[in-house]
This record gives sequence, C-alpha cells and structure tokens, in this order.
Amino acid sequence: MAQHVILVLGATGSTGRRVTGLLRASGHAVRAASRSGETTFDWSEPSTWEPAVAGASAVYLMAPDGIPVDPRFVSLAVERGVRRIVLLSSTAIEPMGDERLMSAERTVRESGAEWTILRPSWFDQNFDEGFFQSSILTGEVVVPLGDVRQAFVDAGDIAAVAAAALTEDGHAGRTYEITGPRSLTFGEAVEIIARATGREVRYRGGDEDYLTAMGSSEQAMAEVKAFAALRDLGDQPVSEAVRQVTGSPPKPFEAYATEAAAQGAWRP
Repeated sequence: MAQHVILVLGATGSTGRRVTGLLRASGHAVRAASRSGETTFDWSEPSTWEPAVAGASAVYLMAPDGIPVDPRFVSLAVERGVRRIVLLSSTAIEPMGDERLMSAERTVRESGAEWTILRPSWFDQNFDEGFFQSSILTGEVVVPLGDVRQAFVDAGDIAAVAAAALTEDGHAGRTYEITGPRSLTFGEAVEIIARATGREVRYRGGDEDYLTAMGSSEQAMAEVKAFAALRDLGDQPVSEAVRQVTGSPPKPFEAYATEAAAQGAWRP
C-alpha cells in the first residue's frame, strides 16, 4: 500500500506521532492529522473530516480519551475509498464498561472495510507524556489497583504493530492484545521509575486513597467501580502480539524508564 495515502489521526499524540514516523521511514505517504497537526482534524468539527480523508486508502483510527469515534466519520472514510482501518482501542473494555470503545469496535467491524483492532495495556508513556507525569513529579501515584499486575507496554511497540497492520496483509479481522514483556504492579513500576530518576515516588493503590485524591464525586465513584472490575480480573497475562506481528520483542519497562529519565522526562 506504499503508493497510497495513509491517514493517521491523533498524529501529535503518543502513538500517532510514532506511527507517522515509522510509516514515513518506510517510504509510505502519510497524512498526519490532528487538531494542531499538519492536517487539521477535529472530531467536533465535521467540516475537517472530508479534507483529511480524501484520497486515503487506510486510516489509523483513534479518538482522545472521552471522545467517541463518530460512526459518521467511519462511513465517510469508507465511502471515500478507505479500505483498511486500524483502530486503537484498549484492554478490558467490557469488564470496565467502556461503552465509548466498545461502540468504536462495533463501528469498525461493521464498516465494510478491512479492520484490525489494537487493545494495548497501559502505556509506559502514561508516566512521562500522559496523566501520571505530574504524579511522578509530585512524588505520589494513586491508582486503585492494589497489587494487581498490569502488562505495561511501550507506545513504540503499539505503533510498530499499527504500522504493520496498516501496510501488510494478514491482519484483517484480527484483534491484538498488546502488552509488554512482563506484568508489574503499579508499585513496582513506580519503584523502577524512582530508581531511574533518583526521586522519591510512592504508590497508593486503595479505593479510599483514590477518592481522597480525586474527591468523592460521581465521576470518581464511577472510576473506582471501573478500576475494581479491572482489579477483579487479576494479574494481566502477557501476550506475544508484538513479537508475532513485528518480529521483535517488546521493550522492557526498565529500558523505557531509563531512556525517559535520560531524556529529562521527569526533570522539574
């Protein structure tokens, strides 16, 4: 598909910019789209959809947290010639009751295009590019998951799987659970970052810890319920998806933390 344009949504985000970089490094024509990117794309502004999708044959499909994937956009993309869709979803969306992503998955399955669904675990980059960065800097990470282990995965590995699914055959109709090479508790992950940075960072993993930090709002209570459903699943198993799709092993969390610290991710 190298002669066709690949539309990458969220192209300034953690996975989108990595997908864009990998595709361009391999010689593919990429239209990098986001609210502030090379091509303007805004889920709340349908007037931006047509210019973004025009002439594209494949789409890396994602929406920021809290924003639904609009079925009208997917229909438009297919009508305009998109034949392949790779959707960024997430792990454990059914037990956590994530209707936003369950709906997105249904939409792409019913789109009429070839589809691949990516269900990654927690991003490593949540700790340096995302919502845990400030927590690392303030010295306390609060997530009500206790000592349940999660298979944190590097955004670069997610992007590598996405790039393969966008450009290679054999991935249509597949849902990939994407994980790192081993599962860690949040406490262990925080300890690894603390060692890499030389900072004191602690982890608090109880429901009350979370409600104290976030406030006992209706939203916080709903989040605690969702986390409890994830906690009830037990330790997350490790998958072989990264190695199977890309031929390379996923990056260890220790390597991520060391590299991010060296790049100044957690400097005040």
